Amino acid sequence: MHLLWNIIVLLVVGLIAGFVARAVIPGKQSMSVGMTIVLGIVGSLVGNLLGSLLFSPHRFEIGTSGIIGSIIGAIIVLGIYVAATGRRGRTAVR
Repeated sequence: MHLLWNIIVLLVVGLIAGFVARAVIPGKQSMSVGMTIVLGIVGSLVGNLLGSLLFSPHRFEIGTSGIIGSIIGAIIVLGIYVAATGRRGRTAVR
C-alpha cells in the first residue's frame, strides 16, 4: 500500500509540475497529459539533482524532490526541450 501511495503522489506532483512548467514557458508545446506527467517526473529528478549539488551535504543523489524543486526542474527540462526541438522542421521561405 505504501508503494502505491508513493506512485500516486509522484504522478500527481509530476502532473502539477508539468502543467506549471508548460504555463511558464512561452509558446505552444503540443504534449499529451502523459507527456506532461513524464515532464514533471523528469523535472523532479532534475530538481533533486540540482538541489543535492547546490545544498549540503553536496552529494550526487538521484531521487525525487518536493513540488518546488519539481517545478523548477520541469521548467529547466521543458526549456531545453523547446530549445532543442524549436529549430527542427523550419525551412526558409523565399
